[in-house]
Amino acid sequence: MSAVFGKCFDPTGTRFGVPTYPWRYAPDGLCTRRQLRARGLRPGGQPIAAQVLRPRYRRGPLVAYLYRIDRAKPVRAMTAARLAALAKANHARRTCPQCRQDAGYVIPASLGTCVSCAYPEEQRAA
Repeated sequence: MSAVFGKCFDPTGTRFGVPTYPWRYAPDGLCTRRQLRARGLRPGGQPIAAQVLRPRYRRGPLVAYLYRIDRAKPVRAMTAARLAALAKANHARRTCPQCRQDAGYVIPASLGTCVSCAYPEEQRAA
């Protein structure tokens, strides 16, 4: 067993307060939020069942919290109002504030406008 593996392995939870496993060594029946979402589930108010640690050399370890699959609940369906709000928000992200046209893509925050407005001289040359 490597030293890094040993620092992250605490299945009883005595050192970290919650059962802790090294990265990719979590037992079956536990998933992260993203893994639950991929299965169409959500934690549903349950407490953290365990955690997974991935050591990093310059900063503290990367932590992923795990939840029990058997206690997870199905994801709530989107309501019509939520769908409308999401569509409105996405439309606002695609609309150029300078020319007020739908760019067809999300406007980059680094530019603040569509590519045509940000680089008009290059668009004329092409």
